Amino acid sequence: MTLIASKTAPTVDQAAPAKKTVARRLIPYGYLSPTIVLIVVLMVVPIVMVISYSFRDNVIVQDNSVFAGFANYTTVLTDPDFLAAIKNTAIFITVSMVAHLVLGLTFAMMLNSPLLGGVTKAIFRIVYILPWLFTIAVIAVIWRLLLDPSGVVNYVLHTLGLIEQGVNWLGDPGTALWAVTFINIWSGYPFFMISLLAGLQGIPGDLYEAAAVDGTNWFQRFRHVTLPQLRPVIISMAVLDLIWTSQQFALIWMTTGGGPLNTTEMLSTYTYKQAFSEYEFSTASAAAVIVLLLTMILAFFYVRQQRER
Repeated sequence: MTLIASKTAPTVDQAAPAKKTVARRLIPYGYLSPTIVLIVVLMVVPIVMVISYSFRDNVIVQDNSVFAGFANYTTVLTDPDFLAAIKNTAIFITVSMVAHLVLGLTFAMMLNSPLLGGVTKAIFRIVYILPWLFTIAVIAVIWRLLLDPSGVVNYVLHTLGLIEQGVNWLGDPGTALWAVTFINIWSGYPFFMISLLAGLQGIPGDLYEAAAVDGTNWFQRFRHVTLPQLRPVIISMAVLDLIWTSQQFALIWMTTGGGPLNTTEMLSTYTYKQAFSEYEFSTASAAAVIVLLLTMILAFFYVRQQRER
């Protein structure tokens, strides 16, 4: 019996490596624990609270809130202002994304062209990247001054004979949405340009040489060499731009505030007004959850595309 017990019981020398292995496996989680705690406190808990608020009525403003089920979601989805915000947001992000891609690719190809010298490329890079260096607050103030009825834009257009009197670009319901979309395009295209320029510089020159030997012109090389090589970058940037643009709030709020007549109302400004202007925190929470679901769908496609790469 003594011999059997001595064979089956782990010795001190055998238990020590096992403890070291467990401790070694727990070390990474120890380093990650502060980040995990911050994520839980600053992200998970607020999201859970907002989701719970969306199923209750008279939250925050009253002590005794009652369970309302999907009533808040029904109210939001049937609100004409919310439907207008969805339409405006769809136009805003679609036009911005397409323009960002076209401008970014055009300027990236120009900066990657061997026809320009090093000094010229450096100057153009500084000029093209300037919009990305400004904060949203500075961009909003600059363009409010430029697009004012007495601003520089109207002065130039009037001098060229294109308009007879000053246009209130941000105050006219017919031009406000396109004006803020233009501002967003101007402020966001440098990120596309830098990413696509890095992608262009990573394309092997042998591919272009082989295509030239086959007798292709510049458009055929662009179509069959450049675009296929840039496809992963373009898809990633497009999905990211959809996510970022759909959450744009500061630019809209500091230029038009969602007006005039809700022509520039976005999902972000609608949610903000419901919460802090009308104090309808329940409907604001429901709108926020809807926006969260839409964003998660876009994030799913982005993560899936990254995994495929």
